[in-house]
Amino acid sequence: MSVEIVEDAIGDPRWSELLDRHPAASIFHSPGWLSALRQTYGYEPFVVTTSPGPVLDNGLVACRVKGWTSRRLVSLPFSDHCDPLVDSADDVSKMLAFLSAHARATDCQSVELRPRNAGHPIEIAARASGLERGAEYHFHRLDLRPSVPEMFGRMHHSSTQRAIRRAEREGLTYETGTSDRLLASFYRLLRMTRRRHGLPPQPLAWFRNLIACLGQGVAVHAAINKDGEAIAAILTLTARKTIYYKYGGSDAAHHRLGGMPFLFWRVIQDARARDLTDMDLGRSDTDQPGLVAFKDHLGATRSTLTYYRSRARSHHAARHDWMSRAARGVCTYLPDAALDLTGRLIYKRLG
Repeated sequence: MSVEIVEDAIGDPRWSELLDRHPAASIFHSPGWLSALRQTYGYEPFVVTTSPGPVLDNGLVACRVKGWTSRRLVSLPFSDHCDPLVDSADDVSKMLAFLSAHARATDCQSVELRPRNAGHPIEIAARASGLERGAEYHFHRLDLRPSVPEMFGRMHHSSTQRAIRRAEREGLTYETGTSDRLLASFYRLLRMTRRRHGLPPQPLAWFRNLIACLGQGVAVHAAINKDGEAIAAILTLTARKTIYYKYGGSDAAHHRLGGMPFLFWRVIQDARARDLTDMDLGRSDTDQPGLVAFKDHLGATRSTLTYYRSRARSHHAARHDWMSRAARGVCTYLPDAALDLTGRLIYKRLG
């Protein structure tokens, strides 16, 4: 059984057909997500498969990421998780061995795999291919199938239920869509939040491209105060029966109004009304106890995401950590235009 590369993961209909069939396919495998990566950051997604015939039976999608000092193969940049779409442990082993060899042949210093369902087959295949356990994150998933009263009852009483009731008493309203006005409000709040954490925002072009490439699979949601101003906003993605929370921001001056709990509660109700069954709340760094607690208090189930990286990646990680610490000391004080420019310059290199 040979292993080959399908260079056009976006335009090849065999990849889209595999996504329709495979139960592990997610928004991060979709041609729309891959197109947004290409249009924003210049990445060219490709697929590694052991079935390069008229029909793809399996596939692992990845991108070549050119950093400041090295090149990497990542499956998949800016994606919380991206499972290899396989049905056997043997396929995983062959794909990862091929990917590691391809990295060496193309002057890529490391390989990174971001599975959602890390387990024994991936662990064995990763180690055999020279990959080892890398970063670990908290991962939250919310089951949307219980009734609305049940879901509300599972939320934390004092921190979440009470905040939602407070927001309703304060007259917050809910708005959703993809208009330029709503996107601008979202980006303003995202920038404020990233600044509080000493980080630049992702490029505005990234969000515009997500909307253009994913169409109805993207939505911006905002909590609006009595003055008509957005005080909290999130961006979600939808594929199959799952809604994905991916980005969010809020105005700290209005946190007492409970805008973010109110917003998530409205998004949850909307998702249920559309017959969605699952909410992917994404990854959280293990050193973000506030964010982890917020997702816990929504009633979500917490698990662990484990990434796998080749050993050479540790040097990249050390440089990235040093640059991140340095950036935090600068980004807090940059004017908006300079902060946005910083994001446009660095994110393509980070992946």
